[in-house]
Amino acid sequence: MSYVVPSMMLVALAAGIFSGYPVALLLGGLSVIFMVVGDVPMTSFLLVVSRVFGAVLENWILAAIPLFIFMGIMLEKSKVAASLLTELEAMFGNRAGGLGLAVIVIGIIMAASTGIIGASVVLMGSLALPMMLKQGYDKPVAIGTILGSGTLGILIPPSIMLVVFGDIMQVPIGDLFAAALFPGLLLGGLYAAYIVFLALVRPARVPPSPRTATSSFGATLLRVLANLIVPALLMSSVLVSIIVGLATPTEGAAIGALGALLLALAKGQLSFRVLGESLKETTLTTAMILVLAIGATAFSLVFQRVGGQEMIEDAVGIIGDNAALVLIAIMLIVFVLGFFLEWIEISFLVLPLFTPIVAGLDFGSGFAHSGEVLIWFAVLMAVNLQTSFLTPPFGYALFYLKGIAPPEVSTADIYRGVTPVVVMQLLGLLLVALFPALALWLPSKL
Repeated sequence: MSYVVPSMMLVALAAGIFSGYPVALLLGGLSVIFMVVGDVPMTSFLLVVSRVFGAVLENWILAAIPLFIFMGIMLEKSKVAASLLTELEAMFGNRAGGLGLAVIVIGIIMAASTGIIGASVVLMGSLALPMMLKQGYDKPVAIGTILGSGTLGILIPPSIMLVVFGDIMQVPIGDLFAAALFPGLLLGGLYAAYIVFLALVRPARVPPSPRTATSSFGATLLRVLANLIVPALLMSSVLVSIIVGLATPTEGAAIGALGALLLALAKGQLSFRVLGESLKETTLTTAMILVLAIGATAFSLVFQRVGGQEMIEDAVGIIGDNAALVLIAIMLIVFVLGFFLEWIEISFLVLPLFTPIVAGLDFGSGFAHSGEVLIWFAVLMAVNLQTSFLTPPFGYALFYLKGIAPPEVSTADIYRGVTPVVVMQLLGLLLVALFPALALWLPSKL
């Protein structure tokens, strides 16, 4: 079978991406062009329209995306992270590495609260980076700590990425939330271990605060718990209701959005201006995701009609039937794509192509059924795609931090700081790949 047309589609897509053309418009435009080039019947365009409405615009699950985005923005506006960072800095700041550990704890809490990388990195960069530099932290260490903890939101549930994965792969979103919890905490643990290691070996890079404590450890701990209890209850209620099946992802997201709105009101942070800004940001982010979904839906349908799926399967078949080698090849492709594309674009491009292939592979007796293979594969993809925010030249988290960093922080400092974080993320990916129980144990128990 000739694979000239699907190969041309991929080449044209790569050329368009590197030219800087908007990917969503590129996907839609190429689908129309190659319907003509590939001699696909124009009546098939009706299938594109019906699939766009049926799979995207009328998809009840995708309604959870704007609700989760709004919830995250409102939790950011409620100043939960700022209060917690102040108290944790008072509790741990007088110990070597204490402020770094406090930043990681806040990053994990923000990850479970917002799920929005831009908001987490900008917030942590604005609050913590000046504080860490003033305390004498090594610049690359401070930068890496903020970037690593700030990007956990794409993995730790409730995650917008996992909602998108569940829809594309037709996997229960509650299972994905449960599966991603331990790997997300594992990455946070690796970042914390790195800070502890530096505190023991190179304490001058993570010095303690010269200030003396103004209150007892116990009193500070009580204030931390008081600041944490309401958002913790909100997030746990959303996660538990979705994971155990008491609520759909959309219903759980609606509960979370209402709870975040009430929390901002209770803290005196809610106003018409804040509400308007939150709704505008929610609309823009949701629109970006949906336009990409529409373009990717059209592109994937035309790509399949001109023989693209068979071409991908034959290309994978060159590797052989070794499931481990196929998985390594897929992870390597996704990692390289992360240098140039966002996770949303990679998800809509790669998952429809590789999900059927992975579902048909034999990874041994460690999986009860093919559904577990897909859950494990989704978590591996999520961990892998987290690096796309941190790998130059187009790592968006790097741009977010550079935009709000003090003038003395150079681009070279940011690249040096992010390197060990990317290495730790790849180590986390390897651990989840070698020990699938890290992702599958909690879903199996539920």
